[in-house]
Amino acid sequence: MSVAFSAKNLCCIRQDRCLFEGLGFELSSGEIVQVEGPNGAGKSSLLRILAGFLTPESGELYWEKEGQQQALGRDRSEFNEDLLFIGHKAAINPHMSAIENVQFWMQLHHSQEHSSQVHDSHKSLPTTDEVFDLLGRLGLVGLEDVPTSQLSAGQQRKVALARLWLSKAKFWILDEPFTAIDKKGVSGLQVKFQQHLDSGGMIVLTTHQDLTASFDRLKTVRLEYQF
Repeated sequence: MSVAFSAKNLCCIRQDRCLFEGLGFELSSGEIVQVEGPNGAGKSSLLRILAGFLTPESGELYWEKEGQQQALGRDRSEFNEDLLFIGHKAAINPHMSAIENVQFWMQLHHSQEHSSQVHDSHKSLPTTDEVFDLLGRLGLVGLEDVPTSQLSAGQQRKVALARLWLSKAKFWILDEPFTAIDKKGVSGLQVKFQQHLDSGGMIVLTTHQDLTASFDRLKTVRLEYQF
């Protein structure tokens, strides 16, 4: 199976401390990578490098395009169209309700796709009823119109994670997706992960909780704290 994404010889220095160096891994369709390590080892920094929010001190990222591995460099436009990043913070507007946050994200995402020549700009957005149904399945029944500032941390997290059910991105980068989520929610998320992998998607994630589901194509990247 061809490699769709690879990281080679990555080095990250933050505040004059080397978090990691010589780091590399490969990812093919249907594979999931779990990044492990103690606090301060650089797990979130690695994910932000993969997503393009941080520039590594050295090393390169590669993405398969037209059957060939090409360095991402500064031109990440096509790669970003296949990327969904959810950080360890919920990244939602506390003054907006759950339904408003989800609809705002959908409209923003749709407008970005509309400007792309790669995607079908005529596809329709999910209806309000469909979004209400999704939020209900995520355990937010009756809370759809409540300002998210009034929701618990776990409920806010579920609002952010609703994007997993709405995005068409192939590559998911998830920083601590299970934070503040109960056991039922964690189980449901892992079912969604498997569905994404079965459809040819890829996932890189960090988590302090063990994955309770059995993923056949699971890889592990272990980071150690560098003194």
